[in-house]
Amino acid sequence: MFLQSNSLQYAYSGQALITFPDISLDSGHALLVLGNSGSGKTTFLNLLAGLLQPKQGEVLLNGVKLSSISGQELDLFRGKNIGIVFQKPHLIAALNVRQNLELAHFFSKKKGQDINSLLLDLGISDKANASVLTLSEGEAQRVSIARALANSPKLILADEPTSSLDDENTEKVIRLLKTQAEKIGAALIIVTHDQRVKNHIPNYIEVIAS
Repeated sequence: MFLQSNSLQYAYSGQALITFPDISLDSGHALLVLGNSGSGKTTFLNLLAGLLQPKQGEVLLNGVKLSSISGQELDLFRGKNIGIVFQKPHLIAALNVRQNLELAHFFSKKKGQDINSLLLDLGISDKANASVLTLSEGEAQRVSIARALANSPKLILADEPTSSLDDENTEKVIRLLKTQAEKIGAALIIVTHDQRVKNHIPNYIEVIAS
């Protein structure tokens, strides 16, 4: 099994302990994590990415226990193995589209995917040299997806990728994520409150705030 989480628990200061369901996912497979606002979905994603350390339990990615590595070693491991599509793009305004993707290669010390081909696949090849400040919301989201895919990650984590989209564009983005994950043989986890995504990813679990 490529990705496993066991007995994960987390609590923010002064708040109740959140207990998360165990998951196991093979490479090339997709999982949907559903939950209402405030249920802990994004916390769960951050635990799976190693951005948060659990109070209890463990995450294993390709046999590596994330809590056993830390600091720069964890950053490098994440850069090589995990692509994250954040709810907000978090693109660097001083860099153009291509440079934002090249930065992902630089930090991971990994060649990754050809940027021109990736932008072409995502339908934004004409924006390669554009300032990210000139992008529409949909274009910025695609650049964010491209950045997450740039290093050919083994795990793709997407946080609310369809929350502000209509039905047609929701279908396009989910199809895009699934197609790209299958192309590079990555496991895909989408975290969302958007029940429409169940139409595209029938394998799902729910996170419920206690």
